[in-house]
Amino acid sequence: MICETSGRALPDLYEASIAELQDGLVEGNFSSVQLVKAYLRRILEVNLEGPALHAIIETNPKALSQAAALDDERKVKGSRGLLHGIPLLLKDNIATLHEEGMDTTAGSYALLGSVVPRDSFAAAKLREAGAIFIGKANLSEWAGMRGQVPCGFSGRGGQTLCPYYPNADPHGSSSGSGVAMAVGLAAGSLGSETNGSIVYPSSRNNVVGIKPTIGLVSRSGVIPISYHQDTAGPMCRSVTDATLLLSFIAGHDPRDEATLHQPGILPDYMKALDKNALKGARLGVPRAFIRNVKIIEATFNSSLDIFRALGAEIVDPADFPATEELLTSKAEQLVLAADFKIDINKYISELVEVPTGVKALADLIEFNKTHADQELPAPFYTDQSQFIESEAAQVDDAYFAALAADFDLGRTRGIDATLAQFNLDAIILPTDALAPLPAAIAGYPLITVPLGFQPDDVEVLPAKPSPLHTQAPGLPFGIAFMGTAYSEFKLISYAYAFEQATHVRLQRRACDDSIPRTQLTDVMLSGEGGL
Repeated sequence: MICETSGRALPDLYEASIAELQDGLVEGNFSSVQLVKAYLRRILEVNLEGPALHAIIETNPKALSQAAALDDERKVKGSRGLLHGIPLLLKDNIATLHEEGMDTTAGSYALLGSVVPRDSFAAAKLREAGAIFIGKANLSEWAGMRGQVPCGFSGRGGQTLCPYYPNADPHGSSSGSGVAMAVGLAAGSLGSETNGSIVYPSSRNNVVGIKPTIGLVSRSGVIPISYHQDTAGPMCRSVTDATLLLSFIAGHDPRDEATLHQPGILPDYMKALDKNALKGARLGVPRAFIRNVKIIEATFNSSLDIFRALGAEIVDPADFPATEELLTSKAEQLVLAADFKIDINKYISELVEVPTGVKALADLIEFNKTHADQELPAPFYTDQSQFIESEAAQVDDAYFAALAADFDLGRTRGIDATLAQFNLDAIILPTDALAPLPAAIAGYPLITVPLGFQPDDVEVLPAKPSPLHTQAPGLPFGIAFMGTAYSEFKLISYAYAFEQATHVRLQRRACDDSIPRTQLTDVMLSGEGGL
């Protein structure tokens, strides 16, 4: 859909790409101030009002003044490039300058008002490129590490909802980023992943998510779970936009040792956007992973013919040699429990100020008890068992054995063994079919793109949301592309070729009442061009 005003075509903000928006800014069809105003009005329509999606925790009080400054800079000095004046969202565990006026809290009141020492590396790179952070996206509090709590709930942000069905599970800790992208609340977003937190909500909300190799994108300034598995990554409406953001945030950072082990000069990921990339590609299907997803499996199986038509060779099955051992292993849980205590204590210790006085994980547990009305509201959000388990965890021989087991099952006898045994270029499977697990424990990349939607006659489960539906008519699901370390270029190329051949995202829109009505033309015709 294209909106028009004064004879100028304006992009529909539900689907607008970063390139479309930048073209409009370059042509002078609208300003960054107008664009920011439009997105802020869209957020107001659906975040706490109307369907109350709770996708955004807070908006940036300086976004409009920053947009005005970038508009002036464009006139005087020219454009910084493709992100100049483009509004983005960041998950609320990705630090931004405190003086900007937004908090970085992982959704918890325990960090409200805390002062971060600087922008996170990813935020700094995007800011340098001219991006505007218009808000912080809601998330599963502490990125899902507090306990058995419904996806997308945080004390500060409330319960995020998928916009494709009333009271639907947004499915993953970067839920606010996924929901915001689904209905056009910004041009692009960043999430973070330890195990599934980018790709699951991207899958459920009909968008693209890239979980990079550990070490491609710095974690400095990102509230942590595990040094061994954490990464930030883009969540956008297209492979092109996600790849563009990845291109800006990848790189070396002295504050994150993992990035210092990148293999030489990074490729230009935008050159991976090749519609013909699947010709001659050899893709494997780890069939043994595809279980308990019957409503998705048929669509996935049909997609294999699309891959073949695009020139790919499908190896099916191409199972991991240690599938059952991987699926039953408890090693990851042991590693994450110990890592979280170490890493979160370190993060808090490096904050400039913490007004609530919390200094460590033990303090967070007590804070939640004394602020239960905010943090542990009954009946669905009372648990903090993971916090308690992590506080008791130790870095001992069992920990190091578990870490070795993760690398063995994820890498040596996992992804790398499967790629070698079947001579594969990549592995594909439904995103919801445990796809994140091997990539998570290996530290390897994973990309999800839209694949389909649950049938209109599917049974709604649970019948009474408690508090969310996990199965319902029209809920989206994705397909995942998995590979070895630093294989992002290849995975992006395959994901892009599939996306361009199918355009699944465009086949079904979110529920009508979840879609904001504000467009650029509304702001422009109302005379709201300036501050």
